[in-house]
Amino acid sequence: MVAPARPLEYHDRLPNMISLNPPAPSTRRQDLRNVAIIAHVDHGKTTLVDGLLKQSHVFAAHEQVGELIMDSNVLEREKGITILAKTTSIRYRGVKINIIDTPGHADFGGEVERVLGMAEGCLLLVDALEGPMPQTRVVLRQALELGLMPIIVVNKIDRVNARPAETVEATHDLLLELAKNADQLSAPVIYTNARLGTATMDLRHPGTTLEPLLDALLTYIPPPLGDTAGSLQLLISNLDHDNHIGRLAIGRITRGVIRPGQEVVRCSESGIGPRQRIATLLTVEALQRKPAEQAAAGEIVYISGLPDIAVGDTVADPENPEPLPRLEVGEPTLKMQFSVNQSPFAGRDATVSSTSRQLRARLARELQTNVALRVADGASADIFEVSGRGELHLAILIETMRREGFEFEVSRPAVITREIAGQRHEPIEECLIDCSAESVGAITEALGSRGAQLQSMRTDAGSGARLTYRAPTRALIGLRSLILTLTRGTGVMSTRLVGWERWRTLPSSTRSGVLTASQTGMAVAYGLQGVQERGLPFIGPGTQVYEGMIIGLNRRGGDIDVNATKQKQKTNMRASTEDATVKLVPPREMSLEECLDFIEDDELVEVTPKGIRMRKRVLVAAERIKLRKRELSA
Repeated sequence: MVAPARPLEYHDRLPNMISLNPPAPSTRRQDLRNVAIIAHVDHGKTTLVDGLLKQSHVFAAHEQVGELIMDSNVLEREKGITILAKTTSIRYRGVKINIIDTPGHADFGGEVERVLGMAEGCLLLVDALEGPMPQTRVVLRQALELGLMPIIVVNKIDRVNARPAETVEATHDLLLELAKNADQLSAPVIYTNARLGTATMDLRHPGTTLEPLLDALLTYIPPPLGDTAGSLQLLISNLDHDNHIGRLAIGRITRGVIRPGQEVVRCSESGIGPRQRIATLLTVEALQRKPAEQAAAGEIVYISGLPDIAVGDTVADPENPEPLPRLEVGEPTLKMQFSVNQSPFAGRDATVSSTSRQLRARLARELQTNVALRVADGASADIFEVSGRGELHLAILIETMRREGFEFEVSRPAVITREIAGQRHEPIEECLIDCSAESVGAITEALGSRGAQLQSMRTDAGSGARLTYRAPTRALIGLRSLILTLTRGTGVMSTRLVGWERWRTLPSSTRSGVLTASQTGMAVAYGLQGVQERGLPFIGPGTQVYEGMIIGLNRRGGDIDVNATKQKQKTNMRASTEDATVKLVPPREMSLEECLDFIEDDELVEVTPKGIRMRKRVLVAAERIKLRKRELSA
């Protein structure tokens, strides 16, 4: 890429930024940089990667590439967040820059933790208006602990009420608190507008391209070590699949050289495996994977030919197999039960076999790539206990399996507790909510009813407010959808795990009872009229229901069985038109996350490729009454 001419002021200011002393050229690869982009969710990571790719001229002039190029997953585009860490590359001034785009949501922190080890530096993106957010602290701490050199990128400087000076000061305070060495404190500050593709080091001189950011990247991010004479060491950080090649392992070469056909061994948790051969060697060029004759230390590569490879394994020289330290990922905080669908409608919607054996195999495949997930056997052979980082982490897994054609049942999420000094402890999170000033009252009431404690409240000139709460994880289950409802879709909620505290009693749930179907069949308007007289319906006419299926929310406490399939009796009596017309209110449609929050411990969510239903664990009403009586007597 031929770089455009730079203004004289920029050229004069660049030397003043340099404070790091790069190692001797003989020990590092000056033709390569590995950098991770880290930030809180929705601070512009993927948009910035779009700008870097477009200004590096990796696309032809006639190509229509659109936006959010790296978010190739369907769920990522639907939800507007990055879920999976991905790698791309650009070339600038003769240097290849491998860029690792990471998720910003706290529930997908495992994706960040496993790929940061492939980089020597990071671009820390911070929104010019919002400033450092909870996940900013989490990802920055992880990056600094690994010794990565940061560059502070203040993005979205064009936002209304943007406050870049305050954002830089808050970020410097955070860096001072978390830095592990003095070099990390000398991080430069770059101001960007990722959507327009501009960057500048001084707000008094507006940028025209992203060249200042790329120059700072070459200056501050240290080149990777290039020990090509040593024996091979390659730590696997990710797995992928290619329709033609098959299973692909992704990682950075720590030492040595790797070639197609080379003999290697796999160092796993169980020990050193037999000799195997590398079938394919690929490197990343922009958005394409291209075959390579060899790759040296410091390069990020894709390899095939190792069918049993797993994340965290080391690919090593068979003559000198030295395993690298395995990846350490934080423990999960939530768990739920996945079980075989046992409803009367089981098997109607599934497009793939959903037996316990197939569910077990699918969850086992997920464990190979989703390093933050845990799966254990449940109380029976048909039940699996799945643990994850948060509600969204598990909901994405459920939605992915549903779209693959599986059908199954899941329980309400529950927190994972620990025994510390003989006392039961639970995870505690910091919850930060950005909303309008008029929504503060409703949000304060909702959080107070869940036992959350208000830590601080701040307002700005634009009639916005930021509330910071401290609450147990179990009090925040389902809160995200409630915040969207209370703020009419404008509220933003983010959380981070801050520690563990002794289990305490929270205010009891205020959910009313539910309306359940008493008969199996098709719901009709006349029967649903009785449902809406008693509460809020969840279904409309023409919906197939079965006994024990939840079809509405009762206005009062306690559950009521309602016959939604009831037809109006035919008689010879004449009736007026108004009497014959049934007027129904629109049913409330609930998302997967809302269903997981809505159900109680005696209820399940039935997930199928064509829809989502809620049901009682015990379908027959008479059996539920007997069970409740036995529990009361006990």
